[in-house]
Amino acid sequence: MTRMAPRDATMFWLSRRSANDVFLLYAFAETATATGELRAFVAARSARIPDLRIRVQEIPGDLDYPRWAPAEFTSQQFVTHPSDGLAWHTVLDRIGELLGTGLTATEHPWRLHVFRGVRDVPRSFGPALVAVLQVSHALADGTRAAGLARSLFGSSEVIHSDSQQPVDNRGIGPGSPAKTLVQAVDSCGQIWGWTSRGLPASVLGALRFPRQVFETVRRGRAAYRAQRELADRTAAGEVPAAATGFAPCLLNPAAPVAADAHRVRLLVTDSDTLRLPGYTVTLVALTAISVALPAYLAERGEVPARLGTALPMAVPAEGPARNNYRGLSIDLHIDEPDLRARAALIANELATRRERALNPLLVVQNRVGETVPSIFAVRDVANADLDSVPPELDGNTVVSSVNRGAADLAFAGAPVLFTGGFPALGAVMHLTHGVHGIGETVTLSVHSDTAAVPDPDRYLALLTESLTTVVAALR
Repeated sequence: MTRMAPRDATMFWLSRRSANDVFLLYAFAETATATGELRAFVAARSARIPDLRIRVQEIPGDLDYPRWAPAEFTSQQFVTHPSDGLAWHTVLDRIGELLGTGLTATEHPWRLHVFRGVRDVPRSFGPALVAVLQVSHALADGTRAAGLARSLFGSSEVIHSDSQQPVDNRGIGPGSPAKTLVQAVDSCGQIWGWTSRGLPASVLGALRFPRQVFETVRRGRAAYRAQRELADRTAAGEVPAAATGFAPCLLNPAAPVAADAHRVRLLVTDSDTLRLPGYTVTLVALTAISVALPAYLAERGEVPARLGTALPMAVPAEGPARNNYRGLSIDLHIDEPDLRARAALIANELATRRERALNPLLVVQNRVGETVPSIFAVRDVANADLDSVPPELDGNTVVSSVNRGAADLAFAGAPVLFTGGFPALGAVMHLTHGVHGIGETVTLSVHSDTAAVPDPDRYLALLTESLTTVVAALR
């Protein structure tokens, strides 16, 4: 077994309080292969993928961080939903129901949902097979989860990548597929690098406690010095200033999302439509969202002065952690009427926010959490206020953008048509967006709470219109 990285353990503990699993949708052409054979395919393929052969094992008393323990594929990890002959819109409603659920990562941290014979699926000339990979956020972030899906459905059985190579999801374009790390395992599926010394994990955790406290104090002092230096450099103009928060709006109600209130919609487009000279796909999508959001809110009777989005940015893998990203706060500049000027302002936001997020002085501050003893970390997660909305937010919505590579995936021979994804909702974010490319398609996915977006089809229509308007303006 191997010890979980603190940031991954935090995702696991958060899953006890709210649904935060990662969901990846892949639409394939339908196949004549029997469902039982599809299940056998998944079982055989997953058995050769190290990340799909582990589960979480908690430590008694939370005296240490949970461990990754070996696990075998079980029948509960392949779920066939009655869907033969159902329309695409109906299946999307079924998928919305799934988004309110959560995996028990101590049993199995991933599951594949399959919908067969679906009618009216975009890019399909006949019935289609829709597969939804549900992954515990402790096991993978969005970029790593895309790598797991590629391992499951790709021509190669395991995706390996150089840990020294940076991961960049600033824009979707040719030649920038999602990457993931796969750690070496022994013949029993256990990850190398952990030795038990013959002691229970709880005892090892207790023995590690004094050193962790010492390291936390030491890193805390270093973080304080880094914070002061960062403030001085920011004041001197050497580092971009921190982002200014955004006031909550109708999309940020002070109420938890009901389990049955999740809705999803997808807009599937040709990638060439969004690949404009001088603009990334992510930038084009953000600009379109900057038009659709205020238009939708205006129809609901609200005219905000500012709107922003929280955008996860993938960063190079750090040690054994499976979640490697920074959250950027991006102003959508809805007060700028000229769309070319607005896109330029958003592009500058992306660049400056990225520059600040990658500053070494912030990295020093972030390293404090890597040494906090587990009993303190799990307490902090349990006591965190997830039920109230603060006066200022990092964004009114979320936009997650990941290129999932070439369209060379197949499910037992059935070729992939397109892909989508649905960032989780929470106490603050009741509308999120996914921007996911594969091959020659890019999908804009919308995940919403009916309390905040009671008419998701109307919002999708506005997003579609906005995308057309923005593409025309930026050409």
